[in-house]
Amino acid sequence: MLVICDCYLTTISQTLEIFVYYTMKCGMWDRIKLLSPEFLMSESIILTDAGLLPEDLLPDVSHLVTEDDEPLDNLPSEKQQRLLTETLYSSWNGLSNAQEFLVAANVGLFTTGKQPAIVPDVFLSLDVQVAENWWEKKHRSYFFWEFGKPPEVVIEIVSNREGNETGRKILEYARMRIMYYIIFDPSRQLGGEVLQMYELRGRQYVPMSEQWLTEVELGLCLWEGAYEGKRDVWLRWCDATGNIIPTGAERAELERLRAELEREAKEAALQRAERLVAQLRALGIEPEV
Repeated sequence: MLVICDCYLTTISQTLEIFVYYTMKCGMWDRIKLLSPEFLMSESIILTDAGLLPEDLLPDVSHLVTEDDEPLDNLPSEKQQRLLTETLYSSWNGLSNAQEFLVAANVGLFTTGKQPAIVPDVFLSLDVQVAENWWEKKHRSYFFWEFGKPPEVVIEIVSNREGNETGRKILEYARMRIMYYIIFDPSRQLGGEVLQMYELRGRQYVPMSEQWLTEVELGLCLWEGAYEGKRDVWLRWCDATGNIIPTGAERAELERLRAELEREAKEAALQRAERLVAQLRALGIEPEV
């Protein structure tokens, strides 16, 4: 069962009454209750896993801007976004009890069909699945009524003071009930720490004292090193022991080094055996081979 609290109510048109289906039996809805938006705003509603709303009651997205064809980002931010997304798809198996996950960069989050999206640099959502026909407009972005939940993590990469990361965005993400909000400010444009991590408590974010995201079983840490030939301080995913989760290229290099060490170990063992055989023969002993 899915528990839908008031955090999701902005995904439903508040100008119409909404059918909420709360019992399913033998594949058929056997009870239907007509609820007003005021009731929805005041109580938590339990819905079935069959979907939040029938197709004919889903918000119209034809007028929404899901992409503007005018991407404009800087080289460091683009590479940092790719590092955060590619790493999880290459080397992370996901949450222990989750089926699938979605990590994406520069994709809009829509809580309602009447408001424009807010677009984090990176977000991570657990236990969700992208639709097969993802080119259809109703599946192109992260519509809350489509996925049935907000992402667990949003990350903002600060490159100037125009993003309002500690102002409007922190309020918007809290209103969306996103569990963890991360600000990575490598050049300290905001005047604070390079890495600022917040956890939602009630209706507002509080600073985190540790870098482990308990509910997603992942951590975030600063790592100084080279990524795709560029040495810098990067934001990296890490495990519970603080070890960074490798990229696909790093995994391949680790496997190559491991295979090389095994080959060298075998060659060294063979050379030792050959020397021992030679020593035995020098003593007039013919070893059994």
